[in-house]
Amino acid sequence: MAIRLGKNNYGKQRVRVLQVVRRPDRHDIKELTLSIRLEGDFELAHTKGDNRKVLPTDTMKNTVYALAKQHAIESPEEFCLRLAEHFLSRNPQVSRVRVEAAQTLWSRLSVEGKPHPHTFTSSTSEKRTAALSATREEKTLHAEIEGLVVLKTTDSAFENFLRDQYTTLKEDRDRILATAIRAAWLYRDNPADFDSTWHGVRQTLLESFAGHDSESLQHTLYAMGEAVLKKFTGIREVHLSLPNKHYNLFNLSPFHLDNPKEIFLPTDEPHGLIEATLSND
Repeated sequence: MAIRLGKNNYGKQRVRVLQVVRRPDRHDIKELTLSIRLEGDFELAHTKGDNRKVLPTDTMKNTVYALAKQHAIESPEEFCLRLAEHFLSRNPQVSRVRVEAAQTLWSRLSVEGKPHPHTFTSSTSEKRTAALSATREEKTLHAEIEGLVVLKTTDSAFENFLRDQYTTLKEDRDRILATAIRAAWLYRDNPADFDSTWHGVRQTLLESFAGHDSESLQHTLYAMGEAVLKKFTGIREVHLSLPNKHYNLFNLSPFHLDNPKEIFLPTDEPHGLIEATLSND
């Protein structure tokens, strides 16, 4: 029986770095959590215990800090590209580098109505991430927003849905619509400014969610993805994952109180999940 080594990779997981840029009038910070994976000619390491082509994962970790010291981290996307170029240019045995970066979003604290020069706050689960798969011939770069929580109290309905013997859900013409947006998009070409593109996509998603007269979360998902693709021609496709966070009208009749859609019970589990990919080829 012949044993054959299949696809394999190795790397360093959850490398965390905080960079402080100390300017004369203020400090700026960027915090990233990175995952690095190398693919290539590593068969002898598996089959013979020959490590001569194996770059230690500790070296990958150290490279993150060294490059962060030498270059300002402009964006997760830019730093992923820099890391991939570093490993590909110095390691002929490596055929593909995969880098993922998640940015912790810090906001500058306001003190007495003025931005504080060196104090920050982070009170949200929202993340900005990037994922790069790079060879010497091609690069595939995704950017992502995760955990962007939104809610609107009207302009949302769910009616005329399929029913069977187990359906108990009532139709609703005016309901609360809430979700935690996860949006990932594939760049056609690298934009001139990753930061402005990411913030622009985020704002487009928010404006589309707010302004859309929704017949379902699927209906709103499509409108959000369509708005992104129409506005940003450098984006090839966008994938949206939207959990349907339920807010159920609470029954106050046992207390002889009316409830004209004012008091709701938030519920996290179970929840619906709507996902789709839209492309602009």
